[in-house]
Amino acid sequence: MMKIGQVVQALAISADTLRYYEKIGLMPGVHRNNGGARLYSDKDLSRLRFIKRAQKMGFSLDEIAGLLSFRDNSKNARPNVRKLARLKLAEIEHHLSELEALRDELRLLTNLCGASTDGCPILESFERAYGS
Repeated sequence: MMKIGQVVQALAISADTLRYYEKIGLMPGVHRNNGGARLYSDKDLSRLRFIKRAQKMGFSLDEIAGLLSFRDNSKNARPNVRKLARLKLAEIEHHLSELEALRDELRLLTNLCGASTDGCPILESFERAYGS
């Protein structure tokens, strides 16, 4: 069993985040010692690692709650998990496409700015885009 401070260091999660996860039900009631301090088991740590990894994949806390439910009752979960993962993948691919377009635009503007002897093409582009 690990105390909250040990978990904070081991998993790079703040104590406030751990308390919040418990409050919203992502973490089931964590065991407490006689003094009221939270004690985390290996099972709790595994669940926290799962949450962190899912967050890195871009899943929201609500989506993670669903994934945890599937994890806890995994017998027929695969089609549902696959559907959720496909939706997340499509979302990530859309964001990547947007980022690539922004990168290309910024690269062009940076090159124009380097070649410009008058004004700033970057600032002018921003003004045109948002009607300042």
